[in-house]
Amino acid sequence: MTENSPSYRSAPDAVVADNAFHLLIVDDDQKLRQLIGRFLQENGFRVTRAEHAAAARLAMEGLQFDVIVLDVMMPGEDGFDFAKSVREKSDIPILMLTAMAEPDQRIQGLEIGVDDYLAKPFEPRELLLRLNNILKRSPDIATQSELRMGAFVFHVGRGELKRDDQSIKLTERERDLLRMFAQRPGTPIPRHELAGGENCGNERAVDVQINRLRQKIEADPSNPVYLQTVRGKGYILHAD
Repeated sequence: MTENSPSYRSAPDAVVADNAFHLLIVDDDQKLRQLIGRFLQENGFRVTRAEHAAAARLAMEGLQFDVIVLDVMMPGEDGFDFAKSVREKSDIPILMLTAMAEPDQRIQGLEIGVDDYLAKPFEPRELLLRLNNILKRSPDIATQSELRMGAFVFHVGRGELKRDDQSIKLTERERDLLRMFAQRPGTPIPRHELAGGENCGNERAVDVQINRLRQKIEADPSNPVYLQTVRGKGYILHAD
């Protein structure tokens, strides 16, 4: 993949914290993508840019995002269709950017499930305020932004587990479990909740998943310090 090939690109302009919120900007206007990305990085966000819906999907296959900033008018699949397809699979917050300020366009986006709507041209500071408001309303923001377990750190927003500077591979299910524990740190969570409220067969699968997760975060998985069993209740995560 070359520098100029159609793809998603992480913005390299500024250094941001490891636990910074990760934004995906989807807009076919290269200049606007660069300007928005640089401004948001300067204000503490991690940014990835995509020039169209296909590139955005490619980015979402390999990265975890906290919010999508999405243009409406793009070649091929427009922003409304892309937002609709995203919303069928994910509750990730979406803020739409558009040159069209007509009420019916805003209503169409809101009916799809878009979280907010900002008409072009706009002040970058207004975009920043709207993004911060969206993130404050997001359920994940009520959780800890990271979980520290000895040498391990789980970045909740990105779904990334690290030991020192080394990334530890997680399955999607393991990410989901760690995020559930992040929402209720130090509180026992019943097995049926961890299983998604489904049947006991899935509860037994949770036991297997917990054991595998212990293999990744515990020095002695058979005698766990952080991810412990609460007899008769479920599991509890004791973060530092």
